[in-house]
Formats: sequence, C-alpha cells, structure tokens
Amino acid sequence: MKHHFITVEGNIGAGKTTLTHLLAKHYNARIILEEFADNPFLSKFYENPQQYAFPVELFFMAERYKQLKEMIHTKDLFQSITVSDYLFTKCLLFAKVTLPDEEFRLYQKLFDIIHQQLTFPDILIYLHAPIKKLQENIKKRNREYEQNISNEYLFDLQETYTSYIKQHNIKTIFIDASNADFLGNPKHLQVVIDALEGDIENGQHYFTLP
Repeated sequence: MKHHFITVEGNIGAGKTTLTHLLAKHYNARIILEEFADNPFLSKFYENPQQYAFPVELFFMAERYKQLKEMIHTKDLFQSITVSDYLFTKCLLFAKVTLPDEEFRLYQKLFDIIHQQLTFPDILIYLHAPIKKLQENIKKRNREYEQNISNEYLFDLQETYTSYIKQHNIKTIFIDASNADFLGNPKHLQVVIDALEGDIENGQHYFTLP
C-alpha cells in the first residue's frame, strides 16, 4: 500500500465515519475521528448561527490541530497507515460558509499559521451525495441538534468543498455516494479499496458504486 495517510471527506451525513472505520479495519490502520460531540458550542450554533459561528469554528480548529499534531509525534511502529475522517482544511471551508467576512479574515490568519505545521494526506477520498440523500442520512442517525440543518447550508458546503478540491488539484478519489451502503454492500467498499490500490495521479478521479 503506497498511501500512508488517507483522509475521507464529504458533506454532513455523507458517510465519512462509516467508511473510515471500514478502511481502518481493512488495512489494520490507525484511525483518527472527528470529536464533534466534544464541541460545547455545536448545538448552540445550530440554534443561533450568527452568535456562535466563530467559537464553534475556533474550537473545531483547536481540537483538530491537537489530534493531528499528536499523530505526527507518535509514529506507530505497528500501524504504518493512518485513516482520518476529516481534512484539516475543513476548518477553513466551514468557516468560509459560516463566518462574516471580517471574522473569516481573522480566522484565516490563525488557520494559515497552524496548518503549516501539519502533514497533508497522501490521498483524499471525497464522498459526494445529493442533498436529499444527506438529509435522509442526517434524519436516520438522529442527532437532535442536526435535525434542522437547511438544504441551503448543505448546498453551500458542497459547493465550497468541490471548488476547493478542483482549484488545488488535490489527489482525490471522488465517489458518487448517491446509493452508498458501505456497511451492507461489500462491493461498495471494494470500489474504494481498488481505487486506493490503483495508480492514482494528481487530480480528481471519479468512481460510481455498483
């Protein structure tokens, strides 16, 4: 396996954590998961986005930085592969959608200082699902504070993610996750594994699930 640091990304409800768990199990890899439940501002943000956007994004950035920094300093002799369910740049992408211009400029300055100290993944797996599917998944997992997320917010995040990936020509396995069932359908997971183990160059490579 030539990729030692794999990141799974996608919109809210795209299935990132499920796929991350399955890949970590398949490769006996170290796993890094977003600790969103620890963010004391998250439920308040969904109730009052204008008031809580800055602290919610700042808290996420600090926690993600801490997690990824520890990963760099604690090389695991027995697990040469790491799989994460978030990209550190996610901080900036969400902040771009949630923060007003002046706050975003301040946030970006902090982000620019911090992200230089972290390792970028070797490859990104991006799960792209239509808004209707995302909302179905959000309802299904039934986190109370997520139940009123608007289609418009999900659409803005989707646009921000895809334009960032294309603009920076990141090495990306772009999965159409419209009908994704990684837990129930082994063929879906196999598509991702085959893509990871194939010859992927820089840029976006698009895959559909059977």
